[in-house]
Amino acid sequence: MNSWARRILIALVVLAALCGGAYYWFFIQNGTPSTAYAIDIAEVRRLADSLPGDKAKEIRDEEVAPFSFRRAIVVAGDGWDSLPMAVFAYRIMFDRSSIVVDTGVSPRGAQDMGTTIDMDSYRRVRSALKFASIIVVTHEHADHIGGLLSSPWLELELARTRLNAEQLANLDRFNPVYRKEGFATYRPIAYSKYLALAPGVVLIRAAGHTPGSQMVYVKLANGQEYLFTGDVAWTMRNIDLVRERPRATAMALGEDRDAVMGELAALSALKTAEPHIHIVPGHDLDAVTALERQRLLTRGFTPDGYTF
Repeated sequence: MNSWARRILIALVVLAALCGGAYYWFFIQNGTPSTAYAIDIAEVRRLADSLPGDKAKEIRDEEVAPFSFRRAIVVAGDGWDSLPMAVFAYRIMFDRSSIVVDTGVSPRGAQDMGTTIDMDSYRRVRSALKFASIIVVTHEHADHIGGLLSSPWLELELARTRLNAEQLANLDRFNPVYRKEGFATYRPIAYSKYLALAPGVVLIRAAGHTPGSQMVYVKLANGQEYLFTGDVAWTMRNIDLVRERPRATAMALGEDRDAVMGELAALSALKTAEPHIHIVPGHDLDAVTALERQRLLTRGFTPDGYTF
């Protein structure tokens, strides 16, 4: 082999090594969290039982908009086939009241995501927001708070909305187009780790995916327990493998990947220790469908705020 050909071969080997290393770093490498995160489930249960009143009877869900990502975008190290996912909203049904957890996405937001909204589902979520006693979101991204921000009755619904201070502070960052004047006098909630929101319902701090990310624990009157992770975990596979979104996705989202990995480790440990808690990841269509088949979630919001 002459020197010219040898130089080309060496250059190609170096380029392949660089490209391979970059791919590994951006799409495969997971690592271990450097900071610990824990869920004190005994304290969460104590808080769930601390408020007077009857607990909720059921939880309903709405699939507001379908979408899909390549698996390698969702779980570090996975392949490049397409994974069907969905934008969800949930309604916790009490005897004479309801709590909406996540408000879905607006039609414009769905268009920005490259998908189409289910208008019937969107209208049911809109109706639920009008009647809800409490509205809460797992975090401030448009596919979770967009239904609220696009509401023509925003000021009225904000009176029943419990945003935390970080969610309020980051609305501009993640939702640059919304009616800011509606928030002129809004006062967010403040809590450190856990907050009893209603009988059987507890908020759990989980900053990382966004500064205002939180999880929602629910205990029903029949004793069934749920944990809505928001986008701490997009899918159950993130939890089962304790694998975060790849670094490329985390960088695009601007999330604290180390913090999220710690939260995934805590969720995995909780799932092993407490297998009867129904963990509901943020966009896992298969996980939600499985809970519906077991009659642990009910598909479709009712047409008014109370009757079900």
